[in-house]
Amino acid sequence: MAIALEQEMKAKAQEARAKVIEAEAEVPKAMAEAFRSGNMGIMDFYRMKNIQSDTDMRDAIAKPQGGAKEESSK
Repeated sequence: MAIALEQEMKAKAQEARAKVIEAEAEVPKAMAEAFRSGNMGIMDFYRMKNIQSDTDMRDAIAKPQGGAKEESSK
């Protein structure tokens, strides 16, 4: 019973990942349409890219490096 439940949860997680990938594929299409319709300008695009870069930088800083571990004070 537990094995079946675990398999079911893995399948649901895989479905959720697939939905996220599908949604991410729609973003460039929506952005192109926003450019065409005039709802998004080039400065909006650059501002969005700057926010993305800032977020990526903060994530990289927050992520621990895979090298040597720091020793705690004894």
